[in-house]
Amino acid sequence: MCETPKDAPSNPSMTRIRVEDAIGTRLAHDITEIRPGEFKGPAFTRGHKVEEADVCHLMRLGKRHLYVLNLGPDQVHEDDAVVELAAALAGPGITFEASPKEGKLQLLAAYTGLLKVNGEALYAFNRIPDVMCASIHNNFPVVKGQNIAGTRAIPLVIERQVLDQAVSLARAKAPVFSVKAYYRKKIRLLITGSEVYDGLIEDRFEAIVREKLAAFGANLEETRILPDDVDRIADTIRYFADKDTDMIITTGGMSVDPDDVTRHGIRKAGADALYYGAAVLPGAMFQIAYKGELPIVGIPACGLHHRITVFDLVLPRLLAGERLDDADLARFAVGGMCLSCPTCRYPACSMGKTG
Repeated sequence: MCETPKDAPSNPSMTRIRVEDAIGTRLAHDITEIRPGEFKGPAFTRGHKVEEADVCHLMRLGKRHLYVLNLGPDQVHEDDAVVELAAALAGPGITFEASPKEGKLQLLAAYTGLLKVNGEALYAFNRIPDVMCASIHNNFPVVKGQNIAGTRAIPLVIERQVLDQAVSLARAKAPVFSVKAYYRKKIRLLITGSEVYDGLIEDRFEAIVREKLAAFGANLEETRILPDDVDRIADTIRYFADKDTDMIITTGGMSVDPDDVTRHGIRKAGADALYYGAAVLPGAMFQIAYKGELPIVGIPACGLHHRITVFDLVLPRLLAGERLDDADLARFAVGGMCLSCPTCRYPACSMGKTG
């Protein structure tokens, strides 16, 4: 048997009645039931009309009293409040469930893409009393229907002034949550290395790149293999750039060896910006350049030997149309070290979750 709860603090918006006297009244909120290892959820939902047969069940859940709400004009029930919160937080590419459950709403990705979270706005939102919202990380690749955040009004009854403050902040900082669709779809690959070009080593990069692109709905349109020749690399970069290409990927020639000349060829092809080096392990010798708005990515050799590298962190952002620079590559420092777990769980791990 559960002990009878102590008297609740006086609250003018609520009238407390005994469970056995509540027959015929309607519940003001969901009542949760927890059966360890079996079930956690609402045993009774808001608006349920209490029947005689419910009394024993409610008492087994530890309920000796129920509450009848007497809301004033400046008070809002948690279920109504959370709908306003969710609507203010949800930007382009975000939807939410039709009705609250136990006073909470989940925000969902409306389509597949890159989740963007305005962290400063979310922090400010959570500084407001009586509301909360928690989410997954910024720049997380999401699929349609994926749960990306949850929000609620914490008390059963929230003051309208507080609710309006939270909603106004979320709207002023909008979008707090949004999803960017992947639109860079046509990719071309340049594999460099005289040992691969001469057939001394079999290329393994093309299959890896093709698989990673396919996961985001992008296509590898064309692949070329070249020796370590600056002029030929530059000519091929120009050739790719003149075609219907959304992104160029290069592999090989990214280390400090004198014959690793890929980035020199990229410069000679007319790249107007080139950033070499990333605060990520594996992937420190990563390179990203731009010829106009066309990104040219250089994957270091670690991409052959590690399942997850810096390439996996930047690829969805580039496919979603973002332009990254040296500052972005430096921001990976916190969370930029792979733990080489025996069973890889990426992206459900710390890798790439910048501080």
